[in-house]
Amino acid sequence: MTETFTARRRPAPFARARTLPPWTLIATGVLAGGLLGGGYGLVTPPTYAATSYVVAVPTEKSDTASALGFAQAYGRVANQIAVLGDAQVWAGVPVRTLQSSVQTATSPDAPMVAITATSSRPDVAADMANAVARALTRHAEDTKDDTHVELQQFARATRPASPSSASPAVTGLVGASAGGLLGGLALLVRPRRTAGEPGGPASVPGPAFAADAHGQL
Repeated sequence: MTETFTARRRPAPFARARTLPPWTLIATGVLAGGLLGGGYGLVTPPTYAATSYVVAVPTEKSDTASALGFAQAYGRVANQIAVLGDAQVWAGVPVRTLQSSVQTATSPDAPMVAITATSSRPDVAADMANAVARALTRHAEDTKDDTHVELQQFARATRPASPSSASPAVTGLVGASAGGLLGGLALLVRPRRTAGEPGGPASVPGPAFAADAHGQL
């Protein structure tokens, strides 16, 4: 009586979930995740990345070790207002855009600074990277007499031919994988079928029932 009352009070969605085949949860998760991931890739504008390189060169009063150290320092100050304030004139974008779109990277083995800019327009990405590299080079030129190190343009950023962001196919695959994983987790926590329900385990007679049947015999 208690089991029947509990089964009637159980919410309908859980009752339906218990009757579904196990593979349907995973298949639903894969399908929903793939659609969401592919849709996200379609509505999100592509992002383009362009990189410009500058190299620190020691003067006659310095050495390679000093140039390597100053390259690390220039990489850290490339996003400062003093540099970006000059770069915005050549890039044609506000300082805030440069701050959020430009990143620098340095190498512990080479006195080189990589300046990477990202934008939804490939020409703007290249212009921003080259503008920051030019501004950084000019600031290094102003302090060359004190640092005995100068920055020189190593490679200009070119207009990227393809976006650096993931395509809708890739985002769809990622979404499908995540959906399949969630479907598998839902399969583990879903209520199990009990005896008497369609597809549930067969009920086994208890000791009392077995004793009554033996007495009737």
